[in-house]
Amino acid sequence: MDGAASSLREKTLARLTRTGSKGVLRFITCGSVDDGKSTLIGRLLYDSKMLFEDQVATLEKDSRKHGTAGEEIDFALLLDGLEAEREQGITIDVAYRFFATEKRKFIVADTPGHEQYTRNMATGASTADLAIILIDARKGVLPQTLRHSYIASIMGIRHVVLAVNKMDLADHSRARFHEIVAKYLEHADRLGFETITPIPMSARYGDNITARSKALSWHDGPTLLGHLEQVDAGSDLLSGAFRFPVQWVNRPNLDFRGFSGAVASGSVKVGDEIAVAASGATAKIARIVTADGDLDEAKAGEAVTLTLDREIDIARGDVLAHSDARPEVSGQFAAEILWMSPDAMHPGRSYLLRAGGQTTPVSVTELKHRVDINTYEHEPATELGLNEIGPCKLATTRPIAFDPYKDNRETGSFILIDRFTSQTVGAGMIRHSLRRATNIHGHAMDVTKTRRAEMKGHRPAVLWFTGLSGAGKSTVANLVERRLAERGCHTYSLDGDNVRHGLNKDLGFTEGDRVENIRRIGEVAKLFADAGLIVTCSFISPFRAERAMVRELMDEGEFIEVFVDAPLEVCMARDPKGLYAKAQAGEIKNFTGFDSPYEAPESPELHVKTADIEAEEAAERVIAMLRETGRLGL
Repeated sequence: MDGAASSLREKTLARLTRTGSKGVLRFITCGSVDDGKSTLIGRLLYDSKMLFEDQVATLEKDSRKHGTAGEEIDFALLLDGLEAEREQGITIDVAYRFFATEKRKFIVADTPGHEQYTRNMATGASTADLAIILIDARKGVLPQTLRHSYIASIMGIRHVVLAVNKMDLADHSRARFHEIVAKYLEHADRLGFETITPIPMSARYGDNITARSKALSWHDGPTLLGHLEQVDAGSDLLSGAFRFPVQWVNRPNLDFRGFSGAVASGSVKVGDEIAVAASGATAKIARIVTADGDLDEAKAGEAVTLTLDREIDIARGDVLAHSDARPEVSGQFAAEILWMSPDAMHPGRSYLLRAGGQTTPVSVTELKHRVDINTYEHEPATELGLNEIGPCKLATTRPIAFDPYKDNRETGSFILIDRFTSQTVGAGMIRHSLRRATNIHGHAMDVTKTRRAEMKGHRPAVLWFTGLSGAGKSTVANLVERRLAERGCHTYSLDGDNVRHGLNKDLGFTEGDRVENIRRIGEVAKLFADAGLIVTCSFISPFRAERAMVRELMDEGEFIEVFVDAPLEVCMARDPKGLYAKAQAGEIKNFTGFDSPYEAPESPELHVKTADIEAEEAAERVIAMLRETGRLGL
C-alpha cells in the first residue's frame, strides 16, 4: 500500500472512531424501482470521502463492466453486491453501510424497490429512525412510493426526507419539484410523520447531496447530508422503561446463576428491584456481569448477564422490568400485520408467534380490513395475501409480555412463523391489549376435570378422526362410540355434517371458513373433555395447522389423532354422499381431495387403512389403543 493510500485509510478510520455530537442516525432509502436509491448512497459515501482508493478502483472497474453511466462511475454498484443485482440493475436484498462525518455516525440500509421484495424493505425500516423516500422527477409519485411510505409509518419511522431525484432529467424544473411535493403530501399527511423534508437532487451528479447545486439554486432548503447531520431523530430506547428479554439462563456451575440477554430499552443499576413481567416475582439486581468485568449500570443495546439477590423462577423468554413499571401481559391483543408469504393468511389458522425470546402458538381471531396501499383506504377482506397489510386481533395460547409498538419497538414487534415449514410468514406491530375489562377473571370451580373423571371411572380424551371424504371416519367413530358406551364410558360425538346444521351453519367451505369450523369444534371438544367425556370428532380437517391448534387446546395426552386413510380413488368409488360426482360436475367448489388439498398427518397416534381392513377392525384398534394408554380406567 503506498503512502497516500495508507494516509487516506488512517484518516478515514479516525473519522469512523469519533462520535459526533448528534450520535448515530439509522436511515433507509426506499421508493420505486430505478429511482436511484443505490446511486444516492454510493454518491453519499463517495462525496463524504468514506471510500478507500482500492474501493474506488474496484468501483471504476465494475462500472465499466456492469455500469449504466457510460464512462462515469456507477455509484449504484457500490451497494448492489449480489451478482443478480448487478446483472439486472436492481436491488434485491437489504444492503447496510456505515459511515461518519465530523458531526454524526450513520447506518444506512438500501432497500429493494420491487413489490415482491416488500418484506426486505420492512426489515430495513424496522430499526430506522428516518426514511429517505426517493421519487424519480420524471415519473412522480408511484404506487410503490406510497406503499413504502405506509410501511415506514407503521414501522415507527417519524422523519422523512422526500428526495426528488434525477432533477437533471426534468430540466431542474422548480415547478415540477413543487408539483411532486404537493402530490406526495396529499397522501402522506395522514400517516403521522413528525417531519417531511423535500429536497430536489441529482444523485448521479451530486446535486444537493453534500453540497448545494448551482443548477438548483432556487432551492433554499438544506442539502441531504446537512439535513441528516442535524435532524433530531434520536432513539427513545435509552429514556424508555427498562426491558430485558432473557435469552439464556446462564448456569456454568452450582455457584452462579445469571440471566443473559441485551437490554432492549431503558437502563438498570445494581440494587434496582426488578420483576418478572409474567409472574410478578421480584428480586434485586446483585451484579451486572460482562466479559470485560462487572458494571454498575447497563443501558439499552448492551449485552449483559444479570444476577439477583435471591432465587426466583425465570426462564428463557421471560421479560424483566422494574417492579414499578412492568409491561402489559396478555394473550389477546390488536396488531398491524404485514403478510410476507405467497400462502394467504386466514383468521383462525395457527402460527407460531416469536417476540424477543418468547415463542408461543397464536391464531388470528379477526381481520378487521385490508389497507389499499395505493389510496390508504380500508377494504373488506377475509384474508391477507403476499405484501398486504391489515389490522388484526390475535390470541396466543399463553400470555406474552409486550409494550405497544409506538412506545417500544423492541417489545412491541413480533414475527409469525409457519408451524410446518418454519418460514417467517408475517411481521406484526402490537397496538394495544384486548383485555380491557380488568374485572373479568377465571373462576376456580370446586368440581374439577379430575373429579369429573373420577366420577365417570375413566380419563377424558378427544379422538380426532381425520381423512378424506369417503375414507370411513364417521363409520369408524360411530363404532368406537358404541363400544365405549357398551363398556359404560361417558361419550359424545361431534360429526362434520351434524355440526353444520347448528353450531357452524353460518360457515361455508372457503379456506377461511374451514379454519373457523375447526377452531369452533376444537373449543367445543375442549369443553367436553373438561366434563370428563371421551369425545369422538369426525372431520376432514384438511390442514395440519388446524389439527395442531386443536391439539394445543387439550391437556397432555388428551388429543388422539386417528388418520383414517383410504386412497382417493377408493373414496371416489365409494362416494357415499355423491359429493365427488358433484365436484366433478362443477357443482361443488373447494372440495378436499379434488380441487382443494388435504395435508395428511405426519405422526398420528393411530393410522388405520380402511382400504385394507373393515371398519369393525379399525374400531377395535382404536379401543385397544385407549386401553393400552390407560384411558379406559383410573
